[in-house]
Amino acid sequence: MTTGIWVLGDQLWMEQAALQSCIEEKARSPVILIESRNWVQQRPYHQQKLVLVWSAMRHFAAELRQAGWLVTYESTDDFATPLNQWVKANGVTELRVMMPSDRPFLHLIQSLDLSCKLTFVPNNHFLWTDQEFKQWAKGRKNLLMEFFYREGRKRFQVLMEGSQPTGGEWNFDKQNRKPPKSKLKTPTPLWFEPDTITQDVIDWVKSEKLSTYGKIEPFRWGVTRQQALQVLDVFTQERLPTFGPYQDAMVTGEETMWHALLSPYLNLGLLQPLEVIRAAERAYYQHDLDLNSVEGFIRQVLGWREYMHGLYTYVDDDYSQRNWFGHTQPLPEFFWDADKTDMNCLHQSLKQVENLGYAHHIQRLMVLSNFSLIAGLSPQEVENWFHAAFIDAYDWVMQTNVIGMGLFADGGILASKPYAASANYINKMSNYCKGCGYKSGRSHG
Repeated sequence: MTTGIWVLGDQLWMEQAALQSCIEEKARSPVILIESRNWVQQRPYHQQKLVLVWSAMRHFAAELRQAGWLVTYESTDDFATPLNQWVKANGVTELRVMMPSDRPFLHLIQSLDLSCKLTFVPNNHFLWTDQEFKQWAKGRKNLLMEFFYREGRKRFQVLMEGSQPTGGEWNFDKQNRKPPKSKLKTPTPLWFEPDTITQDVIDWVKSEKLSTYGKIEPFRWGVTRQQALQVLDVFTQERLPTFGPYQDAMVTGEETMWHALLSPYLNLGLLQPLEVIRAAERAYYQHDLDLNSVEGFIRQVLGWREYMHGLYTYVDDDYSQRNWFGHTQPLPEFFWDADKTDMNCLHQSLKQVENLGYAHHIQRLMVLSNFSLIAGLSPQEVENWFHAAFIDAYDWVMQTNVIGMGLFADGGILASKPYAASANYINKMSNYCKGCGYKSGRSHG
């Protein structure tokens, strides 16, 4: 009787549930990680996304070996062939997989013809389990994030003084909407030079020509838990103290502003949500930081991220096909090539995504999604682009963010109103409109 473990590419944590279920027998429990070329060709993924995931997987496999696990690492076309060969070679009678976060991958695993028992271990990468979210949602007339966030604050005792929120208010968002000043002094983000493993992945992605979207170099993201922890430390020390006021601002040439840049690491499993939340909370108490900055950040993780995942597990499988307004316009070509649009807000945001695979939440919501909504673009085409283009994108986070929040295609399950706005908001919260051929105060047919 041999129990084997399949570690998926977004479950790169030593304490993930499937590994922990065999921790006492790790010397006798073989582990496999698989890179599949066929899987990544279903979308034209950003080349840096491919490098990030595969380099992080290869680094994690090395860490597992150092920790005493018997690890097999495969890079091949499909999942089924190497998996069945590994099962046979190792005499695996039970295959344990931590429950995938994404439905499509769950369906793929369930469709595999395996010669052993398949066991899904409950996912422990989120603070709320699927059942706990369903219990919270049961019987509610609406599922507003604010109420969920407050419940999370109480449940995990984050920024709380007894039963009351620290500072006397739950939400300090009104203090976090300042337009950008003319000369902002933004902090330098922590980036990394590719090591040998990462450079090998870069060279491999180039040679295989798996995708042509996005610039593959310079690649500056971290690929290990140690590097992710360094990014977290730099954020809490250098970026969090002034994160709040200008978190919605957009400035030409400013790729990251004060934003944390932690979502790719959280979504891979290199960081865990509660450790990120506690790090921000400690910084608040130890360094007497402004509460609006700390609360605003914690709300993104404890509130928004957990809420997006909870809703994804709560809605029906047809959620991805929702189209409340019946929009059918095709995605413009300039989404894949920013140089093909001269609307500056779109050009700046799309060019940044091409270069980095990243844009912050207001660029995503009030530029890219806002344009897509008022232009009547197909929600499915827009969501597919977001999923392919962003380095932190997965099915569970993009379905609810784009279909629900960005495009109101779910008819209000998530958002209370469509986020459709004129250029006045862009002009107020950015300098994108200066020098743009389109005048913010004029209608253009």
